[in-house]
Amino acid sequence: MTKINNQQTILKQSQSAKPGLSVITGADVKQTELELEADAVIIGSGAGGAVMAFELAAAGKRVVILEAGAYVPSEQFNEQLPDMIETLYAGHGAQTNIQGDLAILQGQCVGGSTVVNGCVAFRVPDFILQEWSRDHGLTDITPELLEPYFDKIEKRLSVHENFPHEINANSRKLADGANKLGWSVKPLKRNVKDCGLTGHCLAGCKTDRKQSMLVTYLPWALEKGATLMSNTRVTQITTESGEANGVVAETHHPETGEKVSDVRVKAKVVVLAAGAIQSPIVMMQSGLGNRSGMVGKNFACHPSIMIAGEFDKPVHIWRGAMLGVYVDEFEHPDKGGFVLEGGGAGPLEISAAVDVGAGDAYVDFINKAKNLASCVSLIHDHNVGEVRLEDGKKVIDYQLSDKDFPSMIAAIKAAAQIYFAAGAKRVYLPTVQSLWVDSEDQIDEVLATVKNEPFTFRMVSYHPQGTLRMGAKKESSVVSSKGEVHDVKRLFVADASLFPTSILVNPQMSVYAMSSYIADNLLGEFSEYFS
Repeated sequence: MTKINNQQTILKQSQSAKPGLSVITGADVKQTELELEADAVIIGSGAGGAVMAFELAAAGKRVVILEAGAYVPSEQFNEQLPDMIETLYAGHGAQTNIQGDLAILQGQCVGGSTVVNGCVAFRVPDFILQEWSRDHGLTDITPELLEPYFDKIEKRLSVHENFPHEINANSRKLADGANKLGWSVKPLKRNVKDCGLTGHCLAGCKTDRKQSMLVTYLPWALEKGATLMSNTRVTQITTESGEANGVVAETHHPETGEKVSDVRVKAKVVVLAAGAIQSPIVMMQSGLGNRSGMVGKNFACHPSIMIAGEFDKPVHIWRGAMLGVYVDEFEHPDKGGFVLEGGGAGPLEISAAVDVGAGDAYVDFINKAKNLASCVSLIHDHNVGEVRLEDGKKVIDYQLSDKDFPSMIAAIKAAAQIYFAAGAKRVYLPTVQSLWVDSEDQIDEVLATVKNEPFTFRMVSYHPQGTLRMGAKKESSVVSSKGEVHDVKRLFVADASLFPTSILVNPQMSVYAMSSYIADNLLGEFSEYFS
């Protein structure tokens, strides 16, 4: 096995190193066996992994980041969503629950889901933190604790409330209807600098206006000396005497997919930040951390649906910033437990979100797509799902629970009321069965026909969470309040898998903040791990 001390050695040996980030791709690795040494090895380069990598590297630690996905520079983003889903998303966009009625979309590339998200930048709501304290013993994870982390990250990532010119006609319809009903509606905050207003967020930001990890924390970490390998999937976390001491991985060629190298990283600390689906899979493959039986359990994902209103005049959903405003009137679980965000996509994507028929009906819908406005819902779903391995294959077992069904129905009703208040003449419902309402009087009658059964709604999720739950009690959680796995010293988790519950809102900012907090723990309370 070839022992390599730093990324420069590999790059010098490579004939395929290219301009851009100093990422070691599968095409760069010429050794069939490779061994690295580090203070910390980080599994995943998304929101949690990138922040952790920078904070540790800036403190002078030797950091190796292993990313299973490819390195795709932003100049290769072509702003065609089907192409970019194939290129940048886990499973080429085909990742679903076991039943097949929920598409679970995650970035699988350098930068992870931060490369393909909609830039929405919420802080975790205070009532969620109160729930964590009350039900999971996380009395130290308070708004006061997290505030300085949010402040720091928001400044670094240019988070700001949307300016008037960043709120397009689509979001103005949502705002107009909510205002007429007297419901609370606010501009969204986004991590974007000088937004190009192209609306292609989900396909990656070609102009680097989105302040994703691809253009912020990862370059900063590499500048501080971190090593980043793409096309490298971790297959096992190694341990000795109950302590993590590294990982075993495989590097594959980015074009052929063939394995080019077996990789081992010896490290003083292992940080798992592969996301709420892959992180528990790595734990299962390693046979670690499951004394509580909670690894892979408690999966939640904010199942999202799109509701579309048809107006007499053009709206052009796809023009301008993709996400502008949100309705938070029903955010608290006592009031419904959902939010509505003014967002949409192109005609083809909208036609996939609602059943518009076939043949002449489909052509008619596409012709009038310019007159549609749409919003998406997020609900505070209960953690009823599970991620597991069956015959060595990943399974995501999640179905909308009877507890969450009322929130979904309430979100549809609220959106329909908003659009009719804004002047819509028809509202299309996000059901597999073709359903719409032509007046507010029809809403309750039509929704009464909708039952909570598989393949009822056209659901999508960008927000998997909860599969390595954080908690004070070892018997009911996987990770401590400091981020360390209860059962394995020197193994930390820094992604949305550690959330004890779903957080209702877009999670990227909360992952950044929690990762930064856990990095501080590593550099403070656990600093002896690096000695």
